[in-house]
Amino acid sequence: MPHAILICILLSLGALPVSGKNEASAMPNDAKTSTSESTDDPYLWLEEVGSDRSLTSSRKQNALSTRQLAESTDFKQLRGGIKDILDSDDKIAYIDKLGDHFYNFWQDADHQRGIWRRTTLAEYRKDSPKWETVLDIDALNKAEKENWVWHGADCLKPDYERCLIALSRGGADADVTREFDLKNEQWLKDGFFRPEAKGDLHWIDQDHVYVSTDFGEGTMTRSGYARQVKRWTRGTPMSEAKLVFEVAADDLGVGASHDFTKGFERDFVMRIPAFFRSELFLLDDHGKRHKIDAPESAQPNVHREWLLVELREPWKTGDHEWPAGSLIVTRFDDFMAGKRDVRALFTPTDTTALSGYQWTRNHLVLNVLDDVKNRLYVLTPGEGAWKREPMPGAPEIGTVGIGAVDDETSDDVFMTVSGYLTPTTLYYGALSGEKNALKHMPAFFDASGFEVSQHFATSKDGTRVPYFMVAKKDLKLDGSNPTLQYGYGGFEVSKTPEYSATVGRGWLSQGGVYVVANIRGGGEYGPRWHQAALKEKRLRAYEDFAAVSEDLIKRKVTSAAHLGIQGGSNGGLLMGNMTVLYPQLYGAVVCQVPLLDMRRYNKLLAGASWMAEYGNPDTDDWKYIQTFSPYQNVKKDVDYPPVLFTTSTRDDRVHPGHARKMMA
Repeated sequence: MPHAILICILLSLGALPVSGKNEASAMPNDAKTSTSESTDDPYLWLEEVGSDRSLTSSRKQNALSTRQLAESTDFKQLRGGIKDILDSDDKIAYIDKLGDHFYNFWQDADHQRGIWRRTTLAEYRKDSPKWETVLDIDALNKAEKENWVWHGADCLKPDYERCLIALSRGGADADVTREFDLKNEQWLKDGFFRPEAKGDLHWIDQDHVYVSTDFGEGTMTRSGYARQVKRWTRGTPMSEAKLVFEVAADDLGVGASHDFTKGFERDFVMRIPAFFRSELFLLDDHGKRHKIDAPESAQPNVHREWLLVELREPWKTGDHEWPAGSLIVTRFDDFMAGKRDVRALFTPTDTTALSGYQWTRNHLVLNVLDDVKNRLYVLTPGEGAWKREPMPGAPEIGTVGIGAVDDETSDDVFMTVSGYLTPTTLYYGALSGEKNALKHMPAFFDASGFEVSQHFATSKDGTRVPYFMVAKKDLKLDGSNPTLQYGYGGFEVSKTPEYSATVGRGWLSQGGVYVVANIRGGGEYGPRWHQAALKEKRLRAYEDFAAVSEDLIKRKVTSAAHLGIQGGSNGGLLMGNMTVLYPQLYGAVVCQVPLLDMRRYNKLLAGASWMAEYGNPDTDDWKYIQTFSPYQNVKKDVDYPPVLFTTSTRDDRVHPGHARKMMA
């Protein structure tokens, strides 16, 4: 259910219980008897994901929330309208080229878990293309009495006759991998099979794969990911797979891949010590590793004869220092031989950052954010400076994405264009030529009376913080407009304009104003924007979000009583902090799958993998972490805004205990 709907209802309710007398806090306080760990946390027992007492508490609280939020006629009508959008067949069926066919994974009301299907390009161009179903997940679930969720397929080049398909029970991160015969459209009876765990299988050739998974005691990192990658031969037990690379238990994880590019076949392994840290190694024919000598904070990428390195910190090569946020290039073989003939393909400015890049057969497309608006450039490799030309097609305010159809043989691309009020359009064509619209997402709401604008707020330390606003063209600036402000602000994730039918139908069409705050911690201005809110600087992200809220109030777009906020995961941590640090600014909060107890987050599920972002609470880092740990900062006798917390018992990434305990 889109939570924008619930903001409407929350704003009209006044205070909901977020502390004090509620069903959760009325449950037995026996946390100390449920764990051997010494703690003064009275709600530790709510971390018991599937225990009867924690589930009973959650169900009681859910019943209370449902009565208060979801039993009105207006809610039920909105819910039906949103469900119609989510179940609609009038969505773009995005495709990937595998051999002679184009594949799509599709979900609708009749295929809730989805079908994997294929067609030809000629057929896809039609308004109602004919599809051939390759794999029906709903039918598979019925036959196997399971609850499989599609996690993707890795198909073996160049024939694409065998695929490694990942399936998750109920949508968890942990999954299984099974081999599928794509030519005959059936599971391979004696094919590769990886049991349920957080891990991967990747092709080397038809008879060999790289496997990273839970091989038994001591083979997973503290973060819960594989620390070993092995080479597994068809027809042998996985237990006999040969160890290729192992990382430390304190690392985040390990990876391996085979490059199938004709004439440039190579194998790589990767050590991932933490988020935004990695070491990439080339494997020779004898299995010996050769490190690609780039900074640990950088992102190296090898494509054909080229090595591209995207920098998060300054890097000096020879006599030149490249600034953070740059994309630099050199010839891979020369670099491995010790040469450092490096040149920049992109360097950031005060307003620009590299959003991404995409190779085609002969060109490189740079996707640049300029004050959070996409601009595209086509680069052509050369012996000297690479030729650079702007690529038309980017809207003034909107999001543009580029994907290669087949980067080994073609310069054809898919291009998607989207905006807050502009339904997504999928284009196809040659990179240098005209691109024809293949598919349009329909307009699920009437956008004719709205407009999109960009504004800038000034944060506590004087930093200029951008935000987008979607509102009626004749909006009255009288402070009375119901406004939903969304944010994330972490892990270098940029929030760019995109079409949301659910926000349009569930919020804008109901008279609301929609705001997206591009706060620090994100990637809107590259690594510097992200690093400005890391660890001990975390409060800057919350100051930025508050500055946007205050600017909306100052401009009389809205007022605190009419301002609701929403965010999930890291954005849920943002919501928790806005609630406890700035309760006077908000009339309602939707806090989705959140991190909230930062004293224990690194001990819960994948939490240890995020210490590069937040710090380690088991060290002196706690001195600053406690300033942005919402669970520890709830105080009595504070008039908090009404809050809806959402979580899932099947979430094996962000522990449901965070939301449960904060509610209590």
